[in-house]
Amino acid sequence: MIQESSYIYQIFLRNFTQEGTFRAAIPELERISNLGFDWIYLTPIHPIGGKSRKGTYGSPYAIRDYRKINPELGDETDFTNFVEEVHAHDLKLMIDIVFNHTSPDSVLVHEHPDWFIRAADGLPWRKCEDWSDVVDFDYRSSPHLWLELIDTLAMWRDRGVDGFRCDVASLVPSEFWRQARQRVNKYDPGIKEEKAPLVWLAESVHPAFLRKMRLLGYNSWSEPELHAAAFDLTYDYDGWERLEKIWEQGMSFERYLEYLYVQETLYPKGAKKLRFLENHDQERAAHRFGNRAKLRAMTPFYQFLPGVSMSYMGQELALEHKPNIFEKDPIELELGDKEFERYFIASLRATKEAKEEAPFFSWTIGQDFRLKDGAAREEVIYCLRSVEPTKMPYPIDRSMIRKGNYLLVIQPELDSPARQRFYGSASKKASSSLEYTPSALFNIEGTDLLSGEEVRIAEGDKIPRIPASLIRLED
Repeated sequence: MIQESSYIYQIFLRNFTQEGTFRAAIPELERISNLGFDWIYLTPIHPIGGKSRKGTYGSPYAIRDYRKINPELGDETDFTNFVEEVHAHDLKLMIDIVFNHTSPDSVLVHEHPDWFIRAADGLPWRKCEDWSDVVDFDYRSSPHLWLELIDTLAMWRDRGVDGFRCDVASLVPSEFWRQARQRVNKYDPGIKEEKAPLVWLAESVHPAFLRKMRLLGYNSWSEPELHAAAFDLTYDYDGWERLEKIWEQGMSFERYLEYLYVQETLYPKGAKKLRFLENHDQERAAHRFGNRAKLRAMTPFYQFLPGVSMSYMGQELALEHKPNIFEKDPIELELGDKEFERYFIASLRATKEAKEEAPFFSWTIGQDFRLKDGAAREEVIYCLRSVEPTKMPYPIDRSMIRKGNYLLVIQPELDSPARQRFYGSASKKASSSLEYTPSALFNIEGTDLLSGEEVRIAEGDKIPRIPASLIRLED
């Protein structure tokens, strides 16, 4: 299992440093540890296929050999040294596992072409035609396929890996994942415990993609099914569909926050979601939001949510350029926003404290305004972490606004173009009677862990115009 207060840092090794190697990444481990992260997650580190390759360097998800190290990243010794350094910095290591597909010229295609689904011409093929640089396994073909892949996982376990992030896990049979976890984690049915408790993270898929695969006649597994089979964590892509509509179409945040209740009650007990604002497949948060106020609101928001938080390399510096997955396109840490990095560190540390001290989550939407097209824009969102559970996760139980609990207050539309259009231009605000500052729904007293300042706000008083405050409550 993994604790909710654990934080994961994703590294795409080829583009993490100018050299793009294990050796070059090692000096960055101390910085990542000091930021407050607990895990390093590496995108695939294996040799990349040449046949049907996309781009110059190819996708790391088109793997030629699961048991080898990509020589462009280093050799076997470099990997061993990297693992040792990760552990020396009190971090744990998760590697990417891609068991839905391989490159068309992979070792397994060459040795066992019968293990793959077939096109009409009898050649290995794939379920998703857009993924033209890969071919997909047919898990019905042979039990030897299952044994080969599980033995591969055990090999990486023995090399010091602490967990697996399983690519498009929804398209791989849940029963395979169940057997893989039991074998690799050395489950002892007598004592009902795992002797090698590695962590398993499933890259589940957008519900729309899940539905598409099912309509095409392929089996695909939902997040609850994946959790029930094997996984400690699943991606929040079922919630992400709602977040995208909030960010791009103006849907109310309430639609997303209400869905957290569905996740809590529909999933098996103890299941955790992976919360993120960006990854190698998604746009950079700093680019998506466009202004620093919204980025400063959304950063503590996603870290404060129930589940485990993940950040993509350079997110802590508000980098806007997303590295090209098919090319050599290194990030430039030296161009990052150092002021935002200080804010990011404060947010990570504050949300980590809140998760460790107060495990229960609830929320309330404060005032909002609506544009002419009916789209909602929330003025204030309150999220609470409490020592004791409430009867329902919303609205916030007023009795819980007390010492020992943590209140996050965000204003995601502060200084946004939509808000300015609603209230009038900035030049008119000084004299405009339309300008409106939301008032507090509760008496709030405590310390804002993001700024270090003391907070004393009476119910009905105006809320300071800042993107976010995370308050350790006092009586």
